[in-house]
Amino acid sequence: MKIEFKKIFLSLILSSSLFSPLLFAQKADALALYRAGKYAESVAVCEQELLQNPKNVNSYVVLCWSLVGKKDYAKAEAKAIEGRNISSTDTRLIEILAEAKYYQGKNAGALEYFQLYIANAPPGSSDIGFAYLYMGEIYIRQAKYQHADMAFSAAVHEQPSKYAYWWTRCGYAREMVGNYETAKTAYEKALSLDPSSPDAARGKKRAEDALAKAGV
Repeated sequence: MKIEFKKIFLSLILSSSLFSPLLFAQKADALALYRAGKYAESVAVCEQELLQNPKNVNSYVVLCWSLVGKKDYAKAEAKAIEGRNISSTDTRLIEILAEAKYYQGKNAGALEYFQLYIANAPPGSSDIGFAYLYMGEIYIRQAKYQHADMAFSAAVHEQPSKYAYWWTRCGYAREMVGNYETAKTAYEKALSLDPSSPDAARGKKRAEDALAKAGV
């Protein structure tokens, strides 16, 4: 399963006082390449920028996004750590580090950095919901379904009317705990957002069958 964090808007990066006019143009190219899915090209531009200015945090951010896009998670992790040596509080790098660890199966480390991201994310950041989603998936991996329920519930609380998949995963965690009524509610919400979702439909049926068997 591939889950992508939402990209930071171009204006938020390019408005940084770190950029001279030349670097501004270069960064626009790197980010444009990343947004176009040309990850290798974006990596090359960012690496050139870092040769010119090894302390350019924004270049590290786009470099790491592009490495994640290439699925080069080990290098993304290493470069995010390098970037955090320059700016340890940059939430973009914290988020990237968490995601890179997640895709490498480094569950404990990923949880640590997702929690750190949530604690320090800008108010109103839509990426908080994605961080909770990742945490829920990690808890599913660990068969910690009560924790997964709490994480997925936090994710759908952040964005209740956008992602059917989030509600489906929330329903699954609740189902695994044995909370069939709330699982059914989550699956129904998923189906309201995406009536064609087979996973939500099957989950709703399982929850209904479990409730019927229990005489509820």
